[in-house]
Amino acid sequence: MGKLSFSGHESFICKQFWLKKGADFVSNPQMSFAADDAVVELGVGKNMVRSIRFWLKAFDIIEDNDQLTRMGRYLFSEKGKDPYLESIGSVWLLHYLLVKTKRASLYGLVFNDFRRLRPEFQFEQLQAYVERTCEEQGTTYSSNTIKRDITVLINNYVAPSLKKKSDLEDDFSGLLYELRILEKKSKADIIRDTIVDYHVISPDYRDTLPWQIVLYSILDNDSFSNSITFQDLYNAPDSPGSVFALSQEGLYRKIQQIIEFDPACSYSETAGNRVLQISTSLINKFSVLDAYYPQ
Repeated sequence: MGKLSFSGHESFICKQFWLKKGADFVSNPQMSFAADDAVVELGVGKNMVRSIRFWLKAFDIIEDNDQLTRMGRYLFSEKGKDPYLESIGSVWLLHYLLVKTKRASLYGLVFNDFRRLRPEFQFEQLQAYVERTCEEQGTTYSSNTIKRDITVLINNYVAPSLKKKSDLEDDFSGLLYELRILEKKSKADIIRDTIVDYHVISPDYRDTLPWQIVLYSILDNDSFSNSITFQDLYNAPDSPGSVFALSQEGLYRKIQQIIEFDPACSYSETAGNRVLQISTSLINKFSVLDAYYPQ
C-alpha cells in the first residue's frame, strides 16, 4: 500500500456535473485552476474550484499537470462516450477509479479492507480503524481531517434525509448516490435508551453493475495475470469482489455474463479450483468499454 493521503476536497462531495465541467475547463489551454477567473469560468466559489480539481484527480480524469487522462478523454471529450454520465455503468466505472486510483486513500481502505471486517459500522469505528492504519504505516494524521474525510465519503454515497428543508436540487446532486452501495440505517440502543445511526456495505448482486465494467476492472488490475482464481477475483485488492462489494453469488453471475458475451474469456471449475482465463491477445480494456457504450 502506498502513502496514505487525506483531505483536498474542501469538505465538498463530488457533484453530478463537476467532472464534465472540470474536463471542459482543462480542455481549454487558456484556462488554469490557479487563475483568478477560474471562479467565474466554473461558476463556483474558490473553495469549490479546489474541490473540483481534487475530484478530477481522484477519479483519474486529469493528471498532476491538469491534462486529461486517457479515461478523461474517453468519457468527457467532445466525442466522449458519456460526458453527462447518463449511463449507470459510467458511475460504477468512476466508483472503481476512485477506489483504484487512491488519490483519496479512504475509499481504498473502506472498500478493499474495512468493509470486510465490519460490513456494518458506526462512524467512530471507521475513524478508529483509519487512525490505527495510519499509525501502523507511520502516516502523520489529524483526527479532524479523518473525520471530515469520513463525512465526505458517506455523503458521496448516501443522499441526505428528505426531512431537511434545504435546496433539494443541490442536496440531491451527488454523483454516486444511485449506486446504493452504502446505506445509512438506525437501530435502538436499549442500554442507552437512544437511537444509533450506522452504515452498511453489504455484499450483493449489484444488478445495475454491467459485466463490461467488471471485466474492465479485471483487465485494469496489474496484479492479475491471464489466469485468475475466483478467490482473487473476490478478495484481492481492487478486485471486482472488493471494489463493487459483490457477494460470491453476485460475482459468479458477473463471470457467467462475461464468458457468455466475450469469447476471449472462459471459466473452469476443476477439482474445486475455479479460474477465469482471459486471452489477453484478443481483448483490451477499452474495447470492453466500447462494447458497453452504444455507437
